[in-house]
Amino acid sequence: MLKDNGIILKTGFKRPKRKQSRVPIVGIYIKSTAMKIITLHKRIKTDELFDLIQRQLNSLFHEQRKSDLNFTVTHSGDVIDITQPDLYPGDILYRIEIKQDKLHITRSEHYVDDVNSLTVESILNDLFKIVAGKSGTDLILEG
Repeated sequence: MLKDNGIILKTGFKRPKRKQSRVPIVGIYIKSTAMKIITLHKRIKTDELFDLIQRQLNSLFHEQRKSDLNFTVTHSGDVIDITQPDLYPGDILYRIEIKQDKLHITRSEHYVDDVNSLTVESILNDLFKIVAGKSGTDLILEG
């Protein structure tokens, strides 16, 4: 098995049922990382982004999903975590690390297609645009 840049290559041989030579097989599995980097084109303070997310995430989520589900937003240093312990126990849905004018956003790979997680991601993207102001945002990397 070979691993390179998140791609896992498995090789081996398949034994046919009849008396034939072994047939080589190759399987390629792409391991996805659930991270993206967004540039805000201006420096931002963690407290400023944390306050905005904490104030608006749940109300915007309730509006969009017509649900009373609430998310917990915490921060430590330059990292903001978004969790929902009742529905996703022991897991961080989103981790936002602020590095100067860039946001390194990691989402739980277990819930990348979950409708609640996708709604939160959409709301976060809107909030990032608010913080960026006229300069806007750029997506540098998504994987």
